[in-house]
Amino acid sequence: MSETPNNALLHECEGRHPRDPLVKKIAALLVPRDGAEVYDNMRSLLEKIWGEPERVSERIPFGWTDYYEKIAPELDRIFFSYPGLYPMSKLPKWKLESCAVEKMTGESRRVNIDPGCVDGARLLLASTKGQAHRVYLREGIFCEVTLCRRKGRWERFFYTFPDFASGVYDEWLEAVRKDWKKEIKIFYR
Repeated sequence: MSETPNNALLHECEGRHPRDPLVKKIAALLVPRDGAEVYDNMRSLLEKIWGEPERVSERIPFGWTDYYEKIAPELDRIFFSYPGLYPMSKLPKWKLESCAVEKMTGESRRVNIDPGCVDGARLLLASTKGQAHRVYLREGIFCEVTLCRRKGRWERFFYTFPDFASGVYDEWLEAVRKDWKKEIKIFYR
């Protein structure tokens, strides 16, 4: 972690290529609704790796698919964002770290953690699963543009997950985007 002469907080930037975009790191979590101890454990593990979140969303009931029912029958989505700016190229590293944290929560995973990033134009999410709309990055990690910012609002694509496409997370994402705008202005001052 370092500060620029303009006091912008930068993370993991050693050797950063000048065209590697600076972004806000986020994590999109699915946690058991009645699993406070699972959530607390997962949050503690993430804080050891990534530090304390800058923003934490409210719990948002997740009922869009039964794909994650092995985690728990009732789930909530929670978002974290982290202070400062990070190189976008670190996204694969974050996904590998989040997979390790998922494994630490129990023999069968008790949470789902999808790291991503927000800048002025998009929300990117990392995945271990390849699809036609995902680009391979490295070390088994793919990435997709889940939402884009266009004409003053978040817009979806044909492949965007239904919960993200619904707009229910837009207010939180917009707050993180504003954090990014404030910090990027400091960096380029």
